[in-house]
Amino acid sequence: MFRGLYSDRLAKLASRGHHGHPVVTIAFYGPDDTRASKLVVSVLPSANEEDELLDQKKWFSDTGDLRDDGKLARETLALIAKYDAKSVAMPPTIIGCPHEEGPDYPVGEVCPQCPFWVGRDRFAARVPGRADDR
Repeated sequence: MFRGLYSDRLAKLASRGHHGHPVVTIAFYGPDDTRASKLVVSVLPSANEEDELLDQKKWFSDTGDLRDDGKLARETLALIAKYDAKSVAMPPTIIGCPHEEGPDYPVGEVCPQCPFWVGRDRFAARVPGRADDR
């Protein structure tokens, strides 16, 4: 979830739930759950998985946290407006490793660069079976 400038506007759009298509998905990825080094914004035209994306933008940072970037928040809002998105989906946390299975590491294996995510439920932000983890 974006923080700072424009974050309230994006959070409000995401909190409305599903109101039809097109849908904009906003997802942050990082080497762990403290720094978002990758942002992916996708525009889905319909619920049909075979339909091609209307648009997709990816941003990367080697040092900063993209959740704090007001320029990216503005660009995301511009994409939402450009495609007159009816719904916005944005998980409240960083949802996984920024590397892609296939291009960055072998399919079916875990990312060797991001051991933090091994065995984690990306949406629960905890390791299954470990009560001491977040």
